[in-house]
This record gives sequence, structure tokens and C-alpha cells, in this order.
Amino acid sequence: MALRPDTRELAARARADLRMGVPMVLGIKGAAALVAAAETLSPERLASLRSFGVPLLAITPRRAETLKARAYSEHVARVIVPQDADVRWIQNVADPADDLMMPMKGPLQTERGGEEGIARTAVALAKTAQLLPAAVIVAVDEGPATAAANGLTWLDLSEQDLAWESSALSEIAAARVPMEVSQAGRLHVFRPKDGGEEHYAIEIGRPDRARPVLTRLHSACFTGDVLGSVKCDCGPQLHAAMEAMAREGAGVLLYLNQEGRGIGLANKMRAYSLQDQGFDTVEANHRLGFEDDERDFRIGSEILKSLGFHAVRLMTNNPRKVAMMEGTGIEVVERVPLKVGEGDHNRAYLATKAAKSGHLL
Repeated sequence: MALRPDTRELAARARADLRMGVPMVLGIKGAAALVAAAETLSPERLASLRSFGVPLLAITPRRAETLKARAYSEHVARVIVPQDADVRWIQNVADPADDLMMPMKGPLQTERGGEEGIARTAVALAKTAQLLPAAVIVAVDEGPATAAANGLTWLDLSEQDLAWESSALSEIAAARVPMEVSQAGRLHVFRPKDGGEEHYAIEIGRPDRARPVLTRLHSACFTGDVLGSVKCDCGPQLHAAMEAMAREGAGVLLYLNQEGRGIGLANKMRAYSLQDQGFDTVEANHRLGFEDDERDFRIGSEILKSLGFHAVRLMTNNPRKVAMMEGTGIEVVERVPLKVGEGDHNRAYLATKAAKSGHLL
């Protein structure tokens, strides 16, 4: 039926449900389970989940390493939730905020072997919903029937390869926007087909599609770009890139809504809080259960191609951006360094980016 949502649309619905604390039902290769985000789970819903069976808490191997729990997999760890554990126990395992105050959260028992696809996908859904990467799962015999009886979203990925994680973009609108750096400015708005965060392309001047264009892939940073935070170098990089494009007479700024290296503003603030406890930016991400960098720069490549650009002079200190552009069909004829904004508050942060994330600083 034409009105029926497809898998990508159901995945977007499932992410919205998880953010609100509503469970969903996930099916993979004949198995099915109720899935709820650990961060938004309520005591009432935990009790209801327990009526279906014994819950497991799916977390990332990064978080499991912090908790000294065995993952038995490079993709996911499945922690057995004790019978007397409440929501607070689950959320304390998922959230590292009080790790230093309560270092002994275990010993945690984890499952070994068996099908891990549902647990792995549940964590991926929580991540893309910009929640803590942890999900409570309870196996059920009849996925569609369980979903229908409880009014829950049923997402069957048995025939999918998780391609829904990366959604195609469509240009929604564009208009002239005169700016301080250029009176000839134009803003393009791109929207993912899965209803996710919109991304923006700003043309400064009138870039020639036939020549390599000066380009900056800039991930949104509310604290640096808007508040002027000196904890990072994002704000200075943004303004320096726009000024360089103005001097050159043309350029393209891609402003991608991938806050906090792709983990979202709330998780970024959690990482900042951990940094205040003495962890560096990479260690903080790992304790939360994330990788060093969760961003997808293929988004930028797709936007450039849709605007008619195929070669760039890329303003970045991050070799990963260069590799991603070249790996997706955009020729990088030159990497243009962008070393600005170092100060007393971010010197250690920049050193960590160089030492652990390979930035050329």
C-alpha cells in the first residue's frame, strides 16, 4: 500500500519513540525483541517489559570497557539486568556521570554467543536518536503481534543491511542571503529523506563549478559558533573560513548539523562534564560509549555533488575529511590548513585532537 511507511520511515518513527520513552519492537532474521532507550525508560515501562521476559541492557564495547564488563563482541555488550535492578541501576550503568563516585557498578554479567543483531541495532538506534548509546531489550516470540497489541512501532530489518542509517538528501529551499563577508551570498537547505536534521550549504560569491572551490566542512557547534566558547576552536575556524572565502571572492561553507562530533548537544555537555572530572575529549566520548568521532562527512560530499561541484580546496586540519571526500568522488586538489583559535582554555583539547585523532596541528 502506498500509504504504508517504508523501513526508513519506520526507523525515524522508532527513534522518535525512543526519545519520548516509548518502547518499540525490532525484528531481525526471525528474532524479535521489545526495545527501550535506557536514558528515557520509566519505572512503569520497565515493569511492563519484565512481564515479557528477562531484560538485557545493550551497551557499546567502549562503555563496557569502562565498566570492566566483557563484551564478547567488537560491536555490542549485552548486560544481564538483575531481577532486583531498578531504572536507576540501568541508567547508572548507561551514564558515566557518577562513575568516579560509584566506581564499582558490577560485577556485571554479560551474555556470550548467540544472535547479537537486535542488541547491536538497538544501540545504533539510540545513537542516531542522540541519546546515550544504551538500550533495554526483551526477547518476544511474536514481533508484529506484540507491537500491534501494545500500539508500538514494528521495525523489521530482516531484509535490510542497516542502510537506513545514512539517508539521502534533497534540497528543500534556497535564497539569496547578503552577509558581512559577501553581499553575494546564497543559502541552500538540505533535508534527509528520513526526516533527520537539516544541513546547509552557503555559497559565498559566485563559485565557478568548473574549478576547484575553496570549501569548509563545518560541523555545528552551538557553544563555539553561537556562544563564543573558548573551550574549542570551532567559532574561530568558522569565521576564519568565511573571511578566507571573502578574500578569494568565492567559496562554499557546508554547515552540517552534527553537533559534538555527531553525538548531539546533550551528550556533548555530558562529555564536557566528564572533562571537568579530568578526562580528555576522547576519553570522555569513550566513557559515554561513543567513538572518538561519530560524524558522517559523506553528507558534505553529497551536497557538493548536488550543487555541481566535483573538486575542492578543502579548509581543514582533519585528514579524515580529506579521505572521506576523496573516497566518495570529490577530488581534493589541496588541503588548506585552518589553524586559529588556540588559547589557554583549549590548548589541551587541541593537543588531544592532534595526538589521538590525527589532526594536523
